[in-house]
Amino acid sequence: MNQNDLLTRIRALPLWQGEIAATPLTGGITNVNYRVTDDAGSYVVRVGDDIPLHQVMRFNELSASRAAHAAGLSPAVVYADNGLTVLDYIESRTLSEADVRHPDMLPRALDLITRCHREVPAHLRGPALVFWVFHVIRDYGATLIERESPHSGLIPELVKTGNELEQSAGPFDMVFGHNDLLCGNFLDDGVRLWLIDFDYAGFNSPLFDLGGLASNNGLIPEQEDWMLETYFEAPITDDLRSRYTAMKCASLLRETMWSMVSELTSDIDFDYGAYTSENLARFRAALTDLKNT
Repeated sequence: MNQNDLLTRIRALPLWQGEIAATPLTGGITNVNYRVTDDAGSYVVRVGDDIPLHQVMRFNELSASRAAHAAGLSPAVVYADNGLTVLDYIESRTLSEADVRHPDMLPRALDLITRCHREVPAHLRGPALVFWVFHVIRDYGATLIERESPHSGLIPELVKTGNELEQSAGPFDMVFGHNDLLCGNFLDDGVRLWLIDFDYAGFNSPLFDLGGLASNNGLIPEQEDWMLETYFEAPITDDLRSRYTAMKCASLLRETMWSMVSELTSDIDFDYGAYTSENLARFRAALTDLKNT
């Protein structure tokens, strides 16, 4: 759908009061987003249908977003229909990786994640998905081979490694995870943090979000130790460190293969090839660390 058709659909939504102004929001690598202002306020319109190749189902994103708002973590959903979701716009700044790992910010980010894990399930309604990273890796592998990805030669090795990580990362606890803890999904309004974009939300091991927070934002080992001890309220054991490192590798492997698939399928103006290379390097570095533990 071209931009003019999309804006026509947005303008036709029944919730607006008076004339609207719509401006594209940059930075999204899964969805197209607009900031819309009418006589009553400002909103974000998220545009996107189901993306089964990425395990993204909009009914699940919508229920997770509503539950996260009820838990006090995320902006309110004010309208949703036919691939368009409208949320309150939060006047804020998006965090960078350096922001997330700053000593003053990291505790605030970890608190938000902990609250997501512990409080969002009380507000969920209807069906909820499991986000199992090891299934995702296997499924991405099959997709990449079927579609003759230029990375096909790497896929058997990557899937084999994913299967090995599944054995190393258990046994598993279960929480309700955000599962996409890129720095761009944290907003700071000057008073508090907000967690946004629940495309991949679902029940999962807490180690996946913790590993994702660390690997996506460049935490150093001392910060990772602090994060694990704070989250679990106990000293780190060798077993926890090993399972956590395995899950961090799986998080990076999934991000790498997500990007490989997006190279083939996404229409968003983003350099997925460079993103694949960056995350593949991070994955291989983390796997080396795991083998050295």
